[in-house]
Amino acid sequence: MAIMSAVSAEVIAAGVRLLERDGIGSLSARNVATEAGTSTMAVYTHFGGMTGLLDAIAVDVFERFAQALTEVPQTDDPVADFLVMGLAYYRFAQENPQRYQLMFGTTAPASIARFRTDLTVTGSASNRAEWALSFGALHRAVHRMMAAGRIRDDDELAVAGRLWSLNHGAVMLETAGFFGHEGHGLSQILGPLVIDTLVGMGDDRGAAMQSLQSALTRAAESV
Repeated sequence: MAIMSAVSAEVIAAGVRLLERDGIGSLSARNVATEAGTSTMAVYTHFGGMTGLLDAIAVDVFERFAQALTEVPQTDDPVADFLVMGLAYYRFAQENPQRYQLMFGTTAPASIARFRTDLTVTGSASNRAEWALSFGALHRAVHRMMAAGRIRDDDELAVAGRLWSLNHGAVMLETAGFFGHEGHGLSQILGPLVIDTLVGMGDDRGAAMQSLQSALTRAAESV
């Protein structure tokens, strides 16, 4: 892997800051160069233009997102581990809404969206391996819950897609303000919905609630 130059790293960091502060539409060579304190020529010299820079920004965002999900320690309770990962997903989306939109929103640039794939056909959410790591983490969590007998055997990819849909839908609605911004979307909507879904998939409600309490305790200790 090539070592990234200091200028390249600063331009990417500037692009991420601009993205989060002013949204996807603000990402232009001039704006990013100004934010980085350099000239627009740096964008073309180091990235070949805005398409290359957008790709580099997306790589940075996806890597940070995947890290937030994959750094969750595994325990002997795969449901609690899945719920901790779900909380990490929720926190990343709430704390970095524009980065989340870049990854999974409908307004992502075409140069980013073209790497998305139909996971019901391909088994992955992206044909870029480094962008597919986050869905892979969810897929592994589903496999572990099934292997432990906590939820019934089913199509692992489809179940992962269903659980992703729950989290994504709740995150998007809360980001839009429909559940406020005081955490009610998590406590009153998403949390109960995920528990009801896991019970519907075969888990015992008492066991699911115990796993939820364990997940909340672990998440609180990691803050």
